[in-house]
Amino acid sequence: MRMIRVSLADDEVMIRAGIAAILTSGAGIEVVSETSDGAEAIEAAKSCRPDVAVLDIRMPVVDGLTAAEEIRRAVPGTRIVMLTTFDEDDYVDRALRIGVSGFLLKASDPRELLIGVRAVVDGAAYLSPRIAQRIIAGLPDRRARRVSAERAVSTLSRRETEVLTLLAHGLSNSDIARRLHLAEGTVKAHVSAILLRLSARNRVQAAIFAYQAGLID
Repeated sequence: MRMIRVSLADDEVMIRAGIAAILTSGAGIEVVSETSDGAEAIEAAKSCRPDVAVLDIRMPVVDGLTAAEEIRRAVPGTRIVMLTTFDEDDYVDRALRIGVSGFLLKASDPRELLIGVRAVVDGAAYLSPRIAQRIIAGLPDRRARRVSAERAVSTLSRRETEVLTLLAHGLSNSDIARRLHLAEGTVKAHVSAILLRLSARNRVQAAIFAYQAGLID
């Protein structure tokens, strides 16, 4: 089994140590760099070329989102997972534009970190359910957005709706293929069609559509 290589950036030493311990407790995951600010995280990603960069949103010198944007540009093969807290919702829209693959709360169950890292490596999006609920609750014109999301989702076929629901649960294409007894190539085609129909930039935005439309409780 190929090891998943992770770089980690958080300016709080004890939190960074705890996250590193959680990551290395998971079979098949190794932490290849630990840094304390965004500038260091960018250089570490360029040097180590990790599979996943786990970044705290708030860091000195260069913040996590700026680091994420530069890492996405310089090392496009590296997936980004952002660590956030409940008072940082304003950052989410920018993160979605950058192409972040996952959002996790620092207060989440440690198992969620392992699940999220493995999910994004497999090409899935991972949005902590508590973050998703917070995002949707905080959106302006929530009712109008729900109606709009429901209307957009209604244009999907039954199979595409099934794929979207599983995608929103954090399943990768291969997991969805196994669950629905489809070829992985067929699932990829469905995901591409879903993103196009919903005008979603990436899987995370598609997952938010699923939450808004009520496909996910």
